[in-house]
Amino acid sequence: MSDVNEPQPEEPTPGGVPAAPTPEPGSAPPAHGEQTPPAAYDASGTAPVAGAPVVGAPVGQVRETGTCILLTVVTLGFYSWYWYFKTHEEMRQHSGQGIGGAVALILAIFVGVVMPFFSSHEVGQLYERRGQERPVTAMTGLWALLLGWLLFIGLIVWFVRTNRALNDYWRSLGAA
Repeated sequence: MSDVNEPQPEEPTPGGVPAAPTPEPGSAPPAHGEQTPPAAYDASGTAPVAGAPVVGAPVGQVRETGTCILLTVVTLGFYSWYWYFKTHEEMRQHSGQGIGGAVALILAIFVGVVMPFFSSHEVGQLYERRGQERPVTAMTGLWALLLGWLLFIGLIVWFVRTNRALNDYWRSLGAA
């Protein structure tokens, strides 16, 4: 009878090549030919655990706030649809969660009043998944709703806060 803590002999593989080590539950499966740092994956090793940051996930683009505001004015608001689409798509690709670009664009076109809430909420969730305090929340969207549609002041306050938080998040991951 052998002790449970003793190393078990490796089983032979075809061609005498040692078998690759089996990944531990809770670690990311390495990409073909490269080693990746562990991340939180489910027991199957194929899907990220909800709420855990994904190692090697794509990082979004930093968009300068002043430039975005200028482009929105020059394009009579159409740039805002592009901003919603791109930022929500980047957040979904990065975290594996969220509404994504297509849904964000549809919502922005047909019920645009809800987008400040969704955008600030999803940006805040990026921080929360890393265990950090959320700099913006869905309630940040109230700036846009209460002061925004009449005077645009609330929209600017909301956008500056939300875009700054998103840019800071991407920069913290190495985005230029």
